Amino acid sequence: MARDVSDSTPVSGKGELIAWIAAGEKPASAFRLGTEHEKFPFYLHDLSPVPYEGAGGRGGIRHLLEGMQERLGWEPIMDAGRVIGLAGPEGGGAISLEPGGQFELSGAPVATLHETAAELSAHLTEANAVAQAHGIGFVSLGHSPLWTRGETPMMPKSRYGIMANYMPKVGTRGLDMMFRTCTVQVNLDFSTEADMVKKLRVSLALQPLATALFASSPFTEGALNGMQSMRSEIWRDTDKARSGMLAFAFDEAMSYESYVDWALDVPMYFVKRGPTYHDVSGASFRELLAGTLPQLPGERATMSDWANHLGTLFPEVRLKRFLEMRGADAGPQAMLNALPAFWVGLLYDQAALDAAWDIVRPWTAEQRQGLRDAVPAQGLNATIAGRKLGELAREVLALSRDGLARRARRDAAGRDESVYLDPVMAIADSATTLADDLVRRFRDDWQGQIAPVFAQERI
Repeated sequence: MARDVSDSTPVSGKGELIAWIAAGEKPASAFRLGTEHEKFPFYLHDLSPVPYEGAGGRGGIRHLLEGMQERLGWEPIMDAGRVIGLAGPEGGGAISLEPGGQFELSGAPVATLHETAAELSAHLTEANAVAQAHGIGFVSLGHSPLWTRGETPMMPKSRYGIMANYMPKVGTRGLDMMFRTCTVQVNLDFSTEADMVKKLRVSLALQPLATALFASSPFTEGALNGMQSMRSEIWRDTDKARSGMLAFAFDEAMSYESYVDWALDVPMYFVKRGPTYHDVSGASFRELLAGTLPQLPGERATMSDWANHLGTLFPEVRLKRFLEMRGADAGPQAMLNALPAFWVGLLYDQAALDAAWDIVRPWTAEQRQGLRDAVPAQGLNATIAGRKLGELAREVLALSRDGLARRARRDAAGRDESVYLDPVMAIADSATTLADDLVRRFRDDWQGQIAPVFAQERI
């Protein structure tokens, strides 16, 4: 999750909230992409999770952050006197912690996929150099393959205590989402309100396809869970008020204001004043805007409140001053690069975007939701409008590949960005996902033992 924003500018009405999102508009020449990914730290000698302060004389998450700070020189992000993340220079990315210790890189906004791939490679090199000194490794999967929720540590970040108390009130799987899942996502720009709407619709409709292609979470507590993407299944009953497929995005009148109206009524988690997080869970932003928040009478909304609230909404595609693609499991390094490539090829090339819209435009809300509900278990075998998702994957990936080729952003070897699609195109061609391969190896090669997955999927 992104770090909290500090902007004490007061907000007097809804128009300013709409304008805040609209301020994200950029000309296509200024479009950037920012890739985020999470991974599970574990102790190499016994495969146990890594707590914040460490255990048994071994270093912990705090030591990873301090080691990364020493190597990178980044500014520490503090919470109640504890380092909980690092901020790169001049908005150049960040390292943060998810509730269960998932170690996250929020990449800098860059112009090409070659740059984000280089950034990821450099991060993994630095992170592993620090981690190995403490006997720690990282595994990159969509769901924790071994640990129970009770075995998973909780990071000392104030907002996570508020969220952990609230989650069981609104769904059965919210704590699993917080503590036992990892994702990879990409943040992409829009040029106008109409451009935002089209990109939002296409990416919402195709988000289940990304879920299927990148599925990597068939294990829970050392056993098969029957899912291609347990991470995606968990989101189906985390908090329906703040997640899902945003059916209203396909209404004819969809606009920035439509999203703001939805966000205003999604219950808040907290209001931050200075270093203090005030638990206002269940209250709406409308109450804060009006100064009638029961927990903080008379307190008025600021722009930082709005930015922080938008960051606690979890639809399949999230709108802030950019669009966040949120449907994919974390996975191997090549797949972490393939995810932004998939969406950049579709959304940053007008011909690809138009063709993708032509594919998804006839789908009904019921069909889109049916696909979303089926994909966690069925993966590429799910169907929509009479078509198998595996067949659709090949068509959509061809659009993305062609879009990347037309962008013609080449690396030093002369390769365009479509090279990053190779692993996911192989998945579509074979109709065999990483989850399928993990299940096969678990049954055949590993003889029902989960331990080998930590070595095989270590990143």
